[in-house]
Order: sequence, then structure tokens, then C-alpha cells
Amino acid sequence: MTASPVVCRSCGGKNLKRVLDLGKTPLANSLLTREQLSQPEPAFPLDTVFCADCALVQITETVPPEVLFRDYLYFSSFSDALLAHARKIVDKLIASRKLGPQSLVIEIASNDGYLLQYFKQAGVPVLGIEPASNIAKVAVEKGIRTLNEFFGDALAKQLREKGERADVVIGNNVLAHVADLNGFVEGVALVLKDDGVAQFEVPYVKDLIDHCEFDTIYHEHLCYYSLTALDRLFRRHRLKVVDVERVPIHGGSLRVQFAPMASAARPSAAAVALLKEEAGWGVGGFEFYAQFGRRVEDLGKKLRALLGELKSQGKSIAAYGAAAKGSTLINCFHIGTETLDFVVDRNTHKQGRFMPGVHVPILAPEELLKRKPDYTLMLTWNFAEEILKQQGEYRQGGGKFIIPVPEPKVV
Repeated sequence: MTASPVVCRSCGGKNLKRVLDLGKTPLANSLLTREQLSQPEPAFPLDTVFCADCALVQITETVPPEVLFRDYLYFSSFSDALLAHARKIVDKLIASRKLGPQSLVIEIASNDGYLLQYFKQAGVPVLGIEPASNIAKVAVEKGIRTLNEFFGDALAKQLREKGERADVVIGNNVLAHVADLNGFVEGVALVLKDDGVAQFEVPYVKDLIDHCEFDTIYHEHLCYYSLTALDRLFRRHRLKVVDVERVPIHGGSLRVQFAPMASAARPSAAAVALLKEEAGWGVGGFEFYAQFGRRVEDLGKKLRALLGELKSQGKSIAAYGAAAKGSTLINCFHIGTETLDFVVDRNTHKQGRFMPGVHVPILAPEELLKRKPDYTLMLTWNFAEEILKQQGEYRQGGGKFIIPVPEPKVV
């Protein structure tokens, strides 16, 4: 069912050093139905390592993609912040790449068409590639041309042979999920036009470690990237870094553009500067990553102490966000039904299910106003600003939020 890499997923090196061991946890997005509560629930090791040869941080366990992604409950369109983020990406790319009716934009892991819809509205032809059957179906119903497939070099060859080559290839939060990195990036090189660009957004490993964002680590996220690690990976497939931007979404991400080696595009000043900056903080040395495990352990003690004190005072506690990061946090810190009465989430596909491992029920956000818990643990802290605005009435009624990362605080 699972296989642990004895070598780095990117470079094939064997010089892997342990960064953090979170024990065995259930699959973070495998939300349970009531009927499944009594059934055995698989759990898998969640062990994070650093490759001293190419600087890639990665987990050791690979759960087959078919298990993780064929039936998926994460719909990007349920986040207003994500939709606004997508629209800005589209507007910027249309302007900078002069995209129009003769262009083609391919998005890998296109979800429910949340981003491609804005290209389509602007008259730019699109193709989405989405492995989750239930989500691809929603995109098609919206009129977004979508292939229900996993992307890799084999699919890219088929597209290239049909003349489907892209002016822009987009992948937001997909590179972290890829087991066959080299097959995937080779596919990008094959499907990209000679003068095209590929743009990927990935959570930035430095932000993850600096801000103790350990809950970004789960079985779907196989890799955690620096620009250095990305540069080394893409160069093996004839693609070069031409621009980079640090963006705040998902706790801190990199937006990186790549172009074919043979193209005239040159690395921007920002790309050159960030590679130099990474060398300065020791991106290729283990020392930067070594303290992470102890900081996560300390965070767990502080959060459990805070929640325990509130429960001892007779306070009621709920949680907001049935997301993967929330599953990692409450399972690794052993926070279950003894502490949390329920979790709320805007995603109607998640409501009525239960959190993996700890089996806390998932309800609609309206339950915060109905049940009025004293405190709500914000598991989707990466969208804190959006959620705090949405829950103004709950807060005005005396409800308080606990933001757990990077340090537990009550707002």
C-alpha cells in the first residue's frame, strides 16, 4: 500500500537526514462518514527528512495518488480569499504575457475551475487537468474544459502530439503533492511552448520553519520547497528560473516562473537575489532545519496547556476549518472530542462528516451562532483574516478565536 523512498524524490541522493517525526497519522483529507466511524482507520508514518544533496525537504512515506486524490473533498471555490487570489493571478498573466483568443493556458490540478474560469471569461482558451473525478465533474459542469487525469510525462506527450502546447502552464499548490517529480517536470517541459512560461506556487519551506507551520505537513504534501531545490529540479528538465515572488497565501508561498533553457528569458533580479539569500541562511545545510522538531514539541505543550486550562474553567471549545492542516494539528497534538465539541466548515461537502483519527463532527459555520462556544480553535489559521471578518457576529456575542500557529494566542 505504501512505500518509503530510500532516495530523494528529486535528485535520487541517499543523504537524507531526519527533520521531524510526527508519528503515525490518518490521511488528513479522509473525512469519515458516520458509517465509517466503527471501521478500521489506516494510519501512516509522517516522517520528514532533508536531502543534503539537493536541499529538498520531503516526507518519507508515499501513499498512492489514487488513494489520496480520486475522490477529494477540497473545493477551492469555497474560499473567497482563494478566488480573489486566483483573479489577481489571471489578470497579471493576461497583461504580462499578452494572452488572447489564440493562446492556451493549461492548469495542472485545476480543481473545480476556480482559476481557469477567469481566463475563460476573458476569452483565453483553457485546459484543466484534475485527477479527482468528483471535482473535475464540477469544473466541466461550469464549462471549463477539463481532463480527469493525473499529469505526467505520458499525458504531456499525448497533448504535445495533438498540438496542445501551452503559452502558460499554471500549478498552484500541486508540486508538493507529486510523487514522481521528474516525470511531472519533464511533462511541463514537453507541453510548454518554446516561448512559454510555467508558473508554480508552493508553500515556502523557510516560512514553514520560521513560523513553525508544522501542520502544513501531511501525506498529500510530499515535498517542501526552497527556490534552490526548485532550481535544481527544473534544470534537470531543461527549464530555468526566470522570476520569483514571495506571496503571503497559505502561510507564506513562492510564486516561481520557469522558461525553457533555450529561450531568451533571463533570471530576474528577484530570482538572483533570493537564491543568494537562501545560500546566506544555509538552505543546503542541515543546521537550519535541525531545531524544528523541538519547536513543534514546545508548541504542542503550550496549546494543550491553554486548552486544558479553558476546559478546567468549564469553557466550551469548538474548532473552525476541517482542512488537512487542522487534521494534522489535532491528531499530532492529540486534541479530540474530550476538548472539541465540533468543527465547522463552509464546505458543504464536508458537513456531516467527521475529522480523521479523532472523530470530531463537522458542522456548518452557522452552528457557532446557534451553540455559542466560548472559544473556537482556528485550524485554518492561514485564512484567519477572512474568517474573523465572516464571524463578526459570533465575536460580537463574546466568542473568541484561538490562533494556534506560530504561537497560541486568543483574539
